[in-house]
Amino acid sequence: MVELFQGQPCRRIRIACGDSALVALQGAHVLSWVSGGRERLFLSPSNHWDGRTAIRGGIPVCFPQFNARGNLPRHGFARNLPWQAASPVEQADRAQLDCTRAADDHTRTIWPQEFKAQLRVTLTPGQLQVTLSVDNQGPTPLSFSGALHTYLAVDSIAQARLTGLGGQPEWDALTDARAPADVALRFDGEFDRVYAAAATPLLLDDGPHQLEITQSPQWADTVVWNPGQTKCAAMADMTPDGYSGMLCVEAAQVFHPIEVPVAEHWQGWQRLRVVA
Repeated sequence: MVELFQGQPCRRIRIACGDSALVALQGAHVLSWVSGGRERLFLSPSNHWDGRTAIRGGIPVCFPQFNARGNLPRHGFARNLPWQAASPVEQADRAQLDCTRAADDHTRTIWPQEFKAQLRVTLTPGQLQVTLSVDNQGPTPLSFSGALHTYLAVDSIAQARLTGLGGQPEWDALTDARAPADVALRFDGEFDRVYAAAATPLLLDDGPHQLEITQSPQWADTVVWNPGQTKCAAMADMTPDGYSGMLCVEAAQVFHPIEVPVAEHWQGWQRLRVVA
């Protein structure tokens, strides 16, 4: 059953323990993940909700381009377009929703590729997994970059700590510096860095709350981002203090595009698990 949130059509999935996820048909965008009675994703209250403008917060699907690294709109077009949702599959301890988006006349005008993308949202007790799949349905190889641009809710960014990337190659997009990552990442201003993805889970510690973050090896990079106070205050779709309640930890492909041969299939996922 389709429900409206801020005037936009969405689908909701639930399981018996009370956990739920809400997915907007615009962009197959996960807007909410409630687990253990707490909202685990950040969603800006200053979104436009016009069905076309990118939604700030939740889990945007950046496809087929990461950021402005190419000739397409920033972070690609998938997050701005409607997707088709199948009927949810719900059981007592597992619920699943599949959304699809295929090439059409509009996408071909800006990206001449024949493709089908699917986003699968899987909910189990204390855990959310988001899986992006891409099928190359055209006569030539398909190349793309992108991300699952996950906005995680924190009580206070000043108290938040992210571990699990220690020693991984790090590129600071603000200073263009490269170095091995610190054992623990802390956030006291604008933060925008890309890491070689770790083989083991990350842990976001927010004082009373802890969240484990895992991504499949098909995503080569992990992006960690917070706009900080100054940049946040200048963003039209954020409240001035919005930066203090969020941290983006993204499963991404930034530097080297993913190549999908003709008639082949690619799949990559990110998994969030409540620890405390």
